[in-house]
Amino acid sequence: MYRLARSGGSQELLRWVAGRAEGWAGLLDGDGTVLHGVTRTPDRTGVEAAALATEGVRELASLGAHSFSFDRGPHTALLFPLDGPPSVSPPVLAVVAPSPLPDGLVTLLSDVALPLAMCWAAETVERKRRRVDLAESRSREAVLHLLMTGQLSIAHQVAGALKPTLPDPVRVCVVECPGGRRDEVARICAKLSGGRSWIVRCPVYARHLILVVPAGPDAAEQQLGIRVADVVDECVVGASEDVPLSDTATGYRQAFHALAVARGLPARHARFGSAPEAALVVGAAGAQWADALLNPLLTHLPRRSHDPGSQELVATLSSWLAFSSHATQHLKIHRNTLAARLRLIGELLGLDLNRVADQAALDLALRIRATPTVPRAVGPAGATPGPGHRLDDILRGPAVQEWAAQQLRPLIASRSSRPAADPRATLRTWLECEAHLGPMAAALGISVPGARKRLARLESILQRSLLQTPSARYDLWLAFRALDVAGADAVR
Repeated sequence: MYRLARSGGSQELLRWVAGRAEGWAGLLDGDGTVLHGVTRTPDRTGVEAAALATEGVRELASLGAHSFSFDRGPHTALLFPLDGPPSVSPPVLAVVAPSPLPDGLVTLLSDVALPLAMCWAAETVERKRRRVDLAESRSREAVLHLLMTGQLSIAHQVAGALKPTLPDPVRVCVVECPGGRRDEVARICAKLSGGRSWIVRCPVYARHLILVVPAGPDAAEQQLGIRVADVVDECVVGASEDVPLSDTATGYRQAFHALAVARGLPARHARFGSAPEAALVVGAAGAQWADALLNPLLTHLPRRSHDPGSQELVATLSSWLAFSSHATQHLKIHRNTLAARLRLIGELLGLDLNRVADQAALDLALRIRATPTVPRAVGPAGATPGPGHRLDDILRGPAVQEWAAQQLRPLIASRSSRPAADPRATLRTWLECEAHLGPMAAALGISVPGARKRLARLESILQRSLLQTPSARYDLWLAFRALDVAGADAVR
């Protein structure tokens, strides 16, 4: 009995008791609900035995007895309440065996009650610990979601009940863990950081941890990503630049792109290369364009109380642009709910969300809105984009042109002499095919695996993620469009 208690817990003890009784054994709570049940014959007999045990537990409660036995037809039921803490109602051990009972069964049940009670108590503590861990994990995930959507005040309020306090500025790291070891790596990260970093289990990618690390010249956590990659074999880490806490979403995108680079490096660690953020180079005209584009969404009022409001729709759009279909896991909603919200968003904005062009415009507008340092020109409320404030006009700006050239510059140095393998042509074809591999492969006259390999090679050249979301496809589309607009102007 004690060997089974140590190795298999209450379930194995019950299985052994059922075998000795040649019948059914289980644990039931005070109202007769079966918590665990094991039978030697998994057929209708087990169902009948469980019903008989439930009847016996209710009778035991009405009598206030310490143990109880009764006969029903060819079976005898034996019930023994287990010991437990005074504040907790312990379960009842029930055994249903064919009559006459095997010799010594009653003595055996009295002996097994103690190890079974100990197993049940230990398992109850473990279940509570798991619930607490899950609650803390979900709370940290909620804080990260609030940071990603720019709701700093609420994030600080929720984080106040947890530790540590939210740092500012921060560096975001994305840690890709070996299969099945995410919890272990999370404990290692907590130990290496001394408990000063925020560690969140990614709700989208099952092997990813997201670390929000204090930034600054004196922060010991600056080397946390490198130390994690050194300590844990097969662990890959991507780190962002130092960003304000309000730009956590930007930091996450940077870290995700750095992770794509780190997979191909021997050190298994990479930091995002210095590059301007598109939202920072559009100026006041870009901010006005973004506000006007998003105005129908930001001012939307739901017709019914249970319909999503503007804030919920903006969060849905941001999550979908970042994670595509994985947004259902990020937002904890059903795929039909996501599809319905996206249809509503498309109708409100008058855009086709299946087109990369419209996705890129919305992604830029949301990033501009989430960047408080972008200057904003004062304009009439509810204004719509005028002739001077369309996306093409924003992309004509000198700062945006320099940003676009910088985005595509790595492709020039790596250009092959074979036109079919030209990286710019490959990327253009991919974007023109709405970032779908099948149509891209058909347009290039290659196989789908071949198309995937080309994009994987371009990830290492661009040092950005293309195949996995968050993807750099929006920035690349904007960069190509900016250069096309400049080229068309030069022709004129």
